[in-house]
Amino acid sequence: MGVEGGRRPPLVLASASPRRRELLARIGIIPDRIVETAIDETPRKGELPRQLAARLAAAKAEVAAAGAPEALVLAADTVVAAGRRILPKAETAEQARACLALLSGRRHNVYTAVVLALPDGRRLRRLADSIVLFQRLTEAQIEAYLASGEWQGKAGGYAIQGRAEAHVRFLAGSYSNVVGLPLYETAQLLRGIGWLRP
Repeated sequence: MGVEGGRRPPLVLASASPRRRELLARIGIIPDRIVETAIDETPRKGELPRQLAARLAAAKAEVAAAGAPEALVLAADTVVAAGRRILPKAETAEQARACLALLSGRRHNVYTAVVLALPDGRRLRRLADSIVLFQRLTEAQIEAYLASGEWQGKAGGYAIQGRAEAHVRFLAGSYSNVVGLPLYETAQLLRGIGWLRP
């Protein structure tokens, strides 16, 4: 399915994340609808970080597509990993502290899988991989970051678009991927079907 006869299907974003909406707006995309998808995000035994991101993004796309069969559904999932170890979306200060202590002074990967579900049943996929290096964090720096509250619900216990960016020594790959939606890969998917003009 391209944009047939000049008709462009509505775009559904399968995410309630305000960060993903803000990122899409930066490239001129405003979703027609937002659908929050509640799925079990527990990693399976032996599942690698990139596999988890791909599986969860696909699951979110299927849930949203079932309720909007006429629409184009965009879904994504971001996973932060230290080697093969998948870091949680921090829900408590203790979880966030453990993540920051693990990431302190070492490189880690941020994977975001993007899935585009088309009304004709096709599923298009991309995976972005960025490498981030934090400085060696002092206890005072960790405590100050925890006090900011920015870590809440964030994969790996931090949000690069906030105070954590002051501790990033090095980043290779897509910055928007680390925020939560790789814009290049997303735009390429939408351009590829003719939904987004060049």
